[in-house]
Parts: sequence; structure tokens; C-alpha cells
Amino acid sequence: MSEVDPEKFERICQEAETFYRSVGKVWCPYFKEDIAFNAKGLEHIKFSRIRQARSHIDQYIRLKLISLAPVILKQSHTLQGVSVRKNFERMKINSRWEVVMRTVTYYEFVAIVNGARIRVIVKQVEGGQKYFWSIIPFWKMDKRTGEKVLHGGKPETD
Repeated sequence: MSEVDPEKFERICQEAETFYRSVGKVWCPYFKEDIAFNAKGLEHIKFSRIRQARSHIDQYIRLKLISLAPVILKQSHTLQGVSVRKNFERMKINSRWEVVMRTVTYYEFVAIVNGARIRVIVKQVEGGQKYFWSIIPFWKMDKRTGEKVLHGGKPETD
């Protein structure tokens, strides 16, 4: 699958966005607190960086899986990975958007759903709340062979 039918893509986008906005937050038993589903997570599903959209196939796969993210977080009692790094983050400071260096922690939860291994990433910027960041299939499609290829591990861009 190298291209996605535009009508199908648009339909999945609309359904996923409607679903995502309805979630709000979910209780995660691992953290014993709510995880927010804010605009940052949905933006990350569509864009790998500011003003750099993901490919339609990448967006399509993530948007199709988005409904699993709250389910996985609600059932997660075990953390599979933690990554702490210094990143430049866009933050509103004194009514202006600025890019500042902050310590960011990414928490990784892995689940196997219908035979597919899926990672859900929760992000926490220093001093802020935890929020859904990404859902990552543990594979991508090789454009040449059409077979599944396992994903690497850069939570900021994955």
C-alpha cells in the first residue's frame, strides 16, 4: 500500500479527529493519574515536526489506530520504556510563543492488539502534565516489497 485513496483518507481523518476530541483524558493505572488527550498529540500524529506533514500513508495508519490509544493506556499497569532528553519546546511565555530548552520525558507502553504490536507514547515536559503524544505501529511498510518493517526508536519524531 503505497498510496491511500483520498476519499478514504479524508473519511478516516474526520472519524479519528472526532473520536480524539471526544476522549479528553483517560485514567492510567500505571501513573495513577489522568493522561490528557490534547491538541499536541493529534498534531503529532499529522506532523513529524512543525510545518512538516507526515506522509498520507503514515498519517492514515496512525489515525486508524488512534482509537486503541485510550484503551491501551486504561489497561496499562506496566511501563515498557522511559526516555529522558533535553528538547526545544514551543511554550507560551508572557503571552508569546517561544522555543525553550526543557527536559522532556517520554513513557512507552506496548500492547499486542489483533496480532499487531503497538506502542503508545505519553509525553511530559518539565513541570507540566502528562499527555498522549503518539501511537506507533511497530512496523512500517517497505515501499519496494510491501512487507512490514519494524520501527526504530526516536519518540520525538516516530
